[in-house]
Amino acid sequence: MARHLDLEEQEQLDELKHFWNQYGNLISWFLIAVLGAFALWNGWQYWQRTQGARASTLYDEVERAAIAGDTGRVEQAVKDMRDRYGRTAYTQQAALLAAKVLADKGKTDAAKSDLQWVASEGHDDGYKAVAKLRLAGMLMDAKAYDDALKQLSSGLPREFDGLAADRRGDIYNLQGKKDQAKDEYTKAWKALPPESEYRPLLEVKLTALGFDVQTLKSAPETAKS
Repeated sequence: MARHLDLEEQEQLDELKHFWNQYGNLISWFLIAVLGAFALWNGWQYWQRTQGARASTLYDEVERAAIAGDTGRVEQAVKDMRDRYGRTAYTQQAALLAAKVLADKGKTDAAKSDLQWVASEGHDDGYKAVAKLRLAGMLMDAKAYDDALKQLSSGLPREFDGLAADRRGDIYNLQGKKDQAKDEYTKAWKALPPESEYRPLLEVKLTALGFDVQTLKSAPETAKS
């Protein structure tokens, strides 16, 4: 009986050897690929956490420098973040904050540079949209109207349609293109929710252009009847 079991075990061992000889390399490479992917995923997660933590520390530095009004420290800290942690949300937030501080201090070129970086290199659509809107406003103030309109021509999430249309209306209004300004203000009014606190300001702008705002307010009621 023992001899019989030994023969069965030997047969099983031979089958296993045959199977391994035939498929062993494939299995080994599959396991290496799976374990490698798992290691890469863990490494990526660790790198992300590390990058985020380090960027957070530098963001705190930007905030402190902004409160102190130290534009030199603000610029240096944001530069460090852009160079080392450009893919993190903290860096995009820091660049937006820096742009505001620098613009308030009259350093418009530096402010535009930070906004342009977020608009073109940012990884969050919301931050990119905010940067485009602010940059368009600065370009409008500098009377660079065509450049301002370019910032609002694409790459904005639908949630920003109303604000973008309002900004375009401002640009056209300053250019003396009253009809185009009216059209954009109307688009903005329609895009914003009824409870928006920004709607009354749009109504003032439209009224200043000679537009009867009541036609907008009554349009939904007319459509329903």
